[in-house]
Amino acid sequence: MQRVTTQMLPRSAGEWVGIARFGPADALRPALTTMIYRLWLVAFVLKMLGSTWDMSWHFMWLRDTAAPPHILNTIGTVIVVALVIFQARYNVGVDKWAKRLMVFGTGMFLIAIPIDILNHEINGLDITAWSASHALLYIGTAFMLLGCARGYWISTPPGRTRTVVSAVLWGFFLENVLFPAQHQEYGVNSLAAWKAGDPTAEFDLLDFAAKQIGREIDEIAVSNFALPVDSWVYPAWLTGAALLTLVAARYFVGARFTATAIAAGYLGYRVIAWVLLTGTGFPPSRPPFMLLAGAVLIDLVFLAFAADRRPGADAAKTFPAPTGRARLVLAGVFGAAVATGALAVAAWVQGFFNGQLLGNPPIDYTAFVWGGLILAIGWLAITLIPTYLSRPSAPTPSA
Repeated sequence: MQRVTTQMLPRSAGEWVGIARFGPADALRPALTTMIYRLWLVAFVLKMLGSTWDMSWHFMWLRDTAAPPHILNTIGTVIVVALVIFQARYNVGVDKWAKRLMVFGTGMFLIAIPIDILNHEINGLDITAWSASHALLYIGTAFMLLGCARGYWISTPPGRTRTVVSAVLWGFFLENVLFPAQHQEYGVNSLAAWKAGDPTAEFDLLDFAAKQIGREIDEIAVSNFALPVDSWVYPAWLTGAALLTLVAARYFVGARFTATAIAAGYLGYRVIAWVLLTGTGFPPSRPPFMLLAGAVLIDLVFLAFAADRRPGADAAKTFPAPTGRARLVLAGVFGAAVATGALAVAAWVQGFFNGQLLGNPPIDYTAFVWGGLILAIGWLAITLIPTYLSRPSAPTPSA
């Protein structure tokens, strides 16, 4: 069997124009699929770097539509749009559900962009990352990623490469989920810097934020800008959204310690970003190191309850099958409880530190209970409800 490599792809511009106009020949589809999903990775790297820089940027300067972080993110988005149009038109590396997820997510993201710009033009500075217009951007990106992850999974043969790349795609999904929570992680440092008499935000930004609520620049105004949501939001989101993402990643990728690897990779990226941002004079954040504790417990529960793929099954065609509903229910309830408990304890320990890298935003610890309930419901839904994500249709000719 001939090994599929991108060396098989055309080298001339004319041939590429022909592919764009008329679609690829069947012989080119495997190599083209490989190249396309490499470009997806490039696009999401650009979008992730842009969003990380963007959050720090907005804690330093007034918003600017043409700011460098926005441009970096836009380049990634343009690549995604081009890939989605091509894949949807010629069914390259997708099935019907992957295509629907990609198109729906990209469409939502593109619709959200003018809505968000209009929101800023009408309302001025958008104080919080939790706004409705921003939510459309996050949700659209989430659907893009689900479509990409599904398309890649069904169009790539089983093996270490598919496992690693799939975990990376779920890592991008985790970063997207946690992006709004970074408002508190940056905000707590921003407020501390202002109290210390050395604000990281420029005067025009603080003045603009204060005037929006009819105040002079004081602690109330700066707190409203830096920490605009209640203290229950952060722990509930980390538990009910971030840990649930890790459960989904562990279930669908299927490799041991998938959740731990994704959480560790994400936190490693946040530490590198912290070094780069502080080294260039941008405001830093406090990464959620407590997330790693919850991730480890998720993986251990999956191992303990053997909620994994059937031994010897073709991973391209099947996903985990229950060995008993009662066992899966017990795994979901117990897993949610211990993962939430580990996250809460780790957050409590992290709270003893107080610095630009270590420490927590304000946390209402009772919110872990509500987040844990959401996690339990989501865990049970993922492992018990047969959905299109757990029953992929036959691969397209490009597989």
